[in-house]
Amino acid sequence: MRHASRPRRWLAGHAAGQRRWLHLAVAAGLAAGLLTVAQLALLAWLVGRLLGEGAAPADLAPAFAALAGCLLLRALCQWAQEAAGQEASLRVRQRVRAELLDHLAALEPVRAGARHSAGVASLLVEQVEALDGYFSRFLPQLRLAVAIPLAVLVVVVWLDWLAALFLLLAAPMIPLFMALVGLGAERLNRDQYAAVSRLAGHFLDRVRGITTLQLFGRTAAVTREVHAAADHYRRLSLRPLRLAFLSSAVLEFFASVAIAVVAIYVGFGLLGYVEYGPSPRLTLFSGLLVLLLAPEFFQPLRSLAQHYHDRAAALGAAENMLALLDERVHAQRCAASPPPARPACLVSLAGVTLSHPGRGRVLGPLDLDVAEGETLVITGASGAGKSVLLQLLAGFVGPDAGERCMAPGLRFAWLDQRPLLIHGSLADNLRLIAPAASDAELWQALQRAGLGDFCAQLPGGLATRLGERGAGLSGGQAQRLAVARLFLSNAALLLLDEPTANLDERTEACLVAALGELAGEGRSLVIATHHPALMALATRHLVVDAGRLASVAREEGHDA
Repeated sequence: MRHASRPRRWLAGHAAGQRRWLHLAVAAGLAAGLLTVAQLALLAWLVGRLLGEGAAPADLAPAFAALAGCLLLRALCQWAQEAAGQEASLRVRQRVRAELLDHLAALEPVRAGARHSAGVASLLVEQVEALDGYFSRFLPQLRLAVAIPLAVLVVVVWLDWLAALFLLLAAPMIPLFMALVGLGAERLNRDQYAAVSRLAGHFLDRVRGITTLQLFGRTAAVTREVHAAADHYRRLSLRPLRLAFLSSAVLEFFASVAIAVVAIYVGFGLLGYVEYGPSPRLTLFSGLLVLLLAPEFFQPLRSLAQHYHDRAAALGAAENMLALLDERVHAQRCAASPPPARPACLVSLAGVTLSHPGRGRVLGPLDLDVAEGETLVITGASGAGKSVLLQLLAGFVGPDAGERCMAPGLRFAWLDQRPLLIHGSLADNLRLIAPAASDAELWQALQRAGLGDFCAQLPGGLATRLGERGAGLSGGQAQRLAVARLFLSNAALLLLDEPTANLDERTEACLVAALGELAGEGRSLVIATHHPALMALATRHLVVDAGRLASVAREEGHDA
């Protein structure tokens, strides 16, 4: 379990990078607090002169002007505090989001893809935004909650030390109870973030499978499941709110009691019923100023209590972010060019091993070279590591040991049994690989992939719209559309993972013919498959067994 102080240190490290803006926010807030003290002193002095000494308002015009000036300057300082805090928060959030995205990119596609896209979206959007209140409001207020009450206390001690003693006795109770209540808030916020990530993933999975759910009549049951998950999240969201109301109630109770005690003391002191200590020296000015300053003594602590749950939310979010940042990134072991002894080699693996958590080593150590123009077929039992080997060749996952070397400027294309198709037209899907391709080039690619006649019969032609994940096409048509993209690409290396799986014989024959045509163009193909028709294309045949590679002897003119 991660040490509880690590999220705090991580947040503190990001705060240190924005020290200038945070110090500016604190300075502006402190200036606003001191102007508040000056404003209240002027107000108490004006009331004393008007009511106690019977002065004419016209004679006090300069004091009224000074009071208006204090109000204006205080508003400007409060605006500067908010603006500086927001700037610091914005910069931190941009930096954190970039750090998370960089780490996701460094994890490589396979490891990054193991995380649910909805959970990643929640982390990058909602949980990063949860840091806003911590940096823009809580951190500046944490310092102001010490500085401003001290300034007020100094003034109250100068006016009446006994009143200051009452304030001083009540002050420690507020942060103490805030801390006690806040101990559970961090855990509740962490649980809330986990729940919203699960809810997002749950909902997204149901939306993606809505067609299957409708076919099997499960939409009503799934709707109830989504409602139940949303209600669970609602209950989790209310728990931090209950804690927030509880901490606010504790704060207001102690602040109100302390202010009431000071008011009683000042009132009885002015009436002459209290003769202890400095009470006999109380005047209308000093007594009124003490009463006006008492709420201001607690106001920074009130503001801190309001933002204390921003801290809990930030700590909960930081823990989830650190869980992602803690995922191990493989060291880069990819050379920029092939070994000089193999100038025709496009990509090679040397002494490569790969392990999976809970399974141990799944590949290696192994050596493999993919030469220009060859068609390499890789076979083996299910789970033997064929797909992982292709992922290693593509760089989708990094090796634990060994080295992956590739030719400079090498372009490769990837095709598996579930090709990526987007919500858009046929042309949009084809131009994913060749944005500048003309309509004639698109039709030619479709024809070569065996899809030209089908597309020509569509009313919209290339403008025919496809649904999410190719809805509107059969599995074989989607696969042939992906092969058409291969014809449009200028990739020298094509990596294909079970491209004919789950297809009928006619579609399979069409795809095999298209892949043979691609091989005839001089491109290098690496195909992981079980199908004899694809094996017949091989110029070299390797078998994956127990994580190692073994060559299959050539038959009827094929290479060994």
